Amino acid sequence: MKRYPAACLLALSLSVARALGADAPAAAAEPPREWIDPATGHRIVRLSDEPGTASLYFHQNAYSPDGKKLVVTTPHGISTITLATRAIDEVVAGKVNVIVVGRKSGDVYYSKRSEEGTFIFATNLDTKATRQIGKVPRGGVSSLNADETLLLGSYAAVDEPRGPRAVEPKATTPEAAHRSSSSGQGAGAGANATYQADYNQQRADGQPTTFAESKELSLHDTLARIRSQPPRTLFTMSTTTGEVKIVHQESEWINHLQFSPTDPNLIMFCHEGPWHEVDRLWTIRTDGTGLTLMHARTMNMEIAGHEFFSGDGKTIWYDLQTPRGEVFWVAGVEPATGRRTWYALERNEWSVHFNVSPDGTLFAGDGGDHEMVAHAPDGKWIYLFRPQGVPDVAGIKAPNSEGLIHPGRFVSERLVNMQAHNYKLEPNVTFTPDQKWIIFRSNMHGGTQVYAVEIEKAK
Repeated sequence: MKRYPAACLLALSLSVARALGADAPAAAAEPPREWIDPATGHRIVRLSDEPGTASLYFHQNAYSPDGKKLVVTTPHGISTITLATRAIDEVVAGKVNVIVVGRKSGDVYYSKRSEEGTFIFATNLDTKATRQIGKVPRGGVSSLNADETLLLGSYAAVDEPRGPRAVEPKATTPEAAHRSSSSGQGAGAGANATYQADYNQQRADGQPTTFAESKELSLHDTLARIRSQPPRTLFTMSTTTGEVKIVHQESEWINHLQFSPTDPNLIMFCHEGPWHEVDRLWTIRTDGTGLTLMHARTMNMEIAGHEFFSGDGKTIWYDLQTPRGEVFWVAGVEPATGRRTWYALERNEWSVHFNVSPDGTLFAGDGGDHEMVAHAPDGKWIYLFRPQGVPDVAGIKAPNSEGLIHPGRFVSERLVNMQAHNYKLEPNVTFTPDQKWIIFRSNMHGGTQVYAVEIEKAK
């Protein structure tokens, strides 16, 4: 099938509109199926057919064990997209919340609400066989361990009002898209949506705040309320019996729950809230032992967050700023050894979320608009990063070099021009298992769709 670039499709649409006449009703143009980005030279394809289709949150595994299928959410359930053919197949119908795709079984795990409570299910991507795992005591479930024996969740001791409703961003023009709900410190609780609200906050001088500032104040107020409440609970649920066990309790906003992709008993979680107010990044074992702070702040207004595991589970990577909004790093720490690596990047290269390729050799970022934490004047791009370490001069190492931070920098390449994207929707980049494409979601053509950009430049 012959494919046409976006410019040709736009010209064709205009020609058809003129042929219909000036009085003809304006029909919504279908987004291009495939094009080469003129600003980057990389090929982009639209994988989804239906507006409102979204890829998963950046640290949720969304791929089948053989790497051939991508799991997405749709307005009416969960579907898979076969990457080689772009064939779409509905797996689960109805209003559900995706948790993750099992790396061994090929089952998609999800929660479903009813009048009786919230229940966890698993459906096989190929056979569609479905089983009910158990009922969540309170709160919700967010992750699955490496051998698929345990799910991970958290709950509050008291009922709380629901947060702002997740909605589809309406503004998609460059002029309207500059307003962003993310200041680099999102709550992260909604894996498939970005929360928006009219907070109506004001500064001390009576002037209205920006959306990002209002969100910051709201996070601060929420954190203060949570710290005044009874402890929150981190728990596991057996995937075979549904048995729930308490792992840890504390009066902090527990969030961003993740199991290691390789160690079935290693948990990572965060203390949520404004990042400069919290010691964010923690690990703990499933038996409740080994609670460890993985990054300790050394300067005022230093922030770290949006943490994720490397594919081999040996490193935890995260967004680090020293201080906030001024100096930017993607930092890594090895839980087993404590070894630390920091890669520097420029202001325009800062991204809402970063990710790493399965083999750990490449990184990606989804960019951000100018009102976000980096205040980047030209940051609306999907990026590919190649990490380069700083070598020892003449091969001479300091006696304590292994205990020091190992610095480096990212060499960036722009993959996708995101100027028409509204960053109220976070793109959430992930690498395909074969490392040839980067998947992201975008509203650049109106409704949310799932796209893939080829890492190799088009010929």
